[in-house]
Amino acid sequence: MEVIEKDKITAIIKESLLHTTSYDDYRTMVAKLVSEKKATGIVQTEALTNYTMLNDKRMKRLDKTIKIDAESVAKIQAFDKKVTWLVLTESWCGDAAQTMPVMNKIANLNDNIDFKVVLRDENIQLMNLFLTNGAMSIPKLVMLDSETNEVLADWGPRPSEATKLVEDFKNTHGVLTPEFKQDLQMWYTKDKGQNTLNDILTRFFLK
Repeated sequence: MEVIEKDKITAIIKESLLHTTSYDDYRTMVAKLVSEKKATGIVQTEALTNYTMLNDKRMKRLDKTIKIDAESVAKIQAFDKKVTWLVLTESWCGDAAQTMPVMNKIANLNDNIDFKVVLRDENIQLMNLFLTNGAMSIPKLVMLDSETNEVLADWGPRPSEATKLVEDFKNTHGVLTPEFKQDLQMWYTKDKGQNTLNDILTRFFLK
């Protein structure tokens, strides 16, 4: 594996931050893509368009329904370090649609958190810094020191319980089937963002 110098990592992050958008602007962009029957990225297929449409509906629902309990709110609001949350995503990614609304809901509870969205396929150098088992899996949420852009922590692409479901299925069947992917989305629906919330709290706030 290539060892990347710290200065180069900082330069890649600094460049990527120039191409970010807010969560609200990202949601507007995805809705516009749906109306145009498109997806993010250069490659355009009917499948990616359909996933984008589904994800727009999922994010709309989650933006309205995600609940954060009082104890978690207190932990989030007590966080006093200025950080940037930078999430790599694409409109067609089902895991991103299920977890980004949670990220946004958390970030909205604390002014010290600046939540930014960046597209994976337009920022491959950045993505390559945060591979999962060698793969460009998304979403990937990176927490940066807002002053220095130092990487403080990262999370993704799935909450811990979903990750175990995926790993167990792969170990048994080799590849993820369309039926399993539907089951995974049902798991997300039942979980209502709570596993994602708890994972992010543990990873970013409880150190």
